[in-house]
Amino acid sequence: MNRKLHFQGALLLAGMAASALTPLAAWSVPPEPGAVTVTVTAAGKKDAPSRPVKEVKRDDVQPYQGKERKQVADWRRGETLFLAVLIDDSLRSSIANQWNDLSAFLMAQPPTTYIAVAYARNGTAMVAQDFTQDHALAAKALRLPLGSGGAFASPYLALQDWMKRWPESRERKSILLFSSGINYFRGGSGIADPDLDSTIERAQKENINIWTIYAHDAGSGRGSFRTFNAQSNLARLSEETGAESYYLGFGEPINLKPYFDEIQMHLNNQYLLTFDSGNGSGKRKGRFDRFHVTTELPNTKFLTPSAVFLPASRS
Repeated sequence: MNRKLHFQGALLLAGMAASALTPLAAWSVPPEPGAVTVTVTAAGKKDAPSRPVKEVKRDDVQPYQGKERKQVADWRRGETLFLAVLIDDSLRSSIANQWNDLSAFLMAQPPTTYIAVAYARNGTAMVAQDFTQDHALAAKALRLPLGSGGAFASPYLALQDWMKRWPESRERKSILLFSSGINYFRGGSGIADPDLDSTIERAQKENINIWTIYAHDAGSGRGSFRTFNAQSNLARLSEETGAESYYLGFGEPINLKPYFDEIQMHLNNQYLLTFDSGNGSGKRKGRFDRFHVTTELPNTKFLTPSAVFLPASRS
């Protein structure tokens, strides 16, 4: 079985360490024809979101592809995680006041978590630290955003740029995005962003959860219609990739630690579900289909991507 890494899209940016990529090869396992693996996050319902979620068993879940219920081929705890932090370089430098809590969040990750840090600038992801198990090294890559110096930032193009360069893996993958949600690369209107749909599709295809935290950038004002639309775009990005978005009205939270705590709770309750999509036989093209998971467990809901990518058949 071929276990070599396969990279998609453009070449890796200069400075990405080859040594950090070596352990990833063990998890690059080609799936069976028609098999789809998706990350499922167990969470408490709205009336008790912070209540601890009990262990979810294979027989407790019912996955649906479109309207069709699917049989669970595999259900397992996602022990390994690739966690990437992407910081919009157009943010105000004051956001760095929160980096001590962010650093503590990164340092608290288990040894099976690989962490990377990058900055969104000029429509690309400028990698400051490639995936590493040295969490202290990843935390050291945090710095002040450029503010007005990163005015041509596009969080969506940067996300796409980085996701294209990730190695294939069937393990859990998450991105923690700090951004205003405003795409200055496209003019900054924030309305019906032309790059949002393609970013969501790329994340769904790669099974990447995108957790978003809203922060002011150097050019945005308070309470603007543009800010409302940009926050809506961030919320949609998270919800449709199986994650959550965090913001406090049009203001900037004084303390982001409660957000980090909730994200950590979600990361601690993630599973990898594999099912047969039925797309592996006959001559079928790759396509997206709606997806959700239900359960009869009390006080339990699941965060999942709104759609999954069904790979093309190999025949």
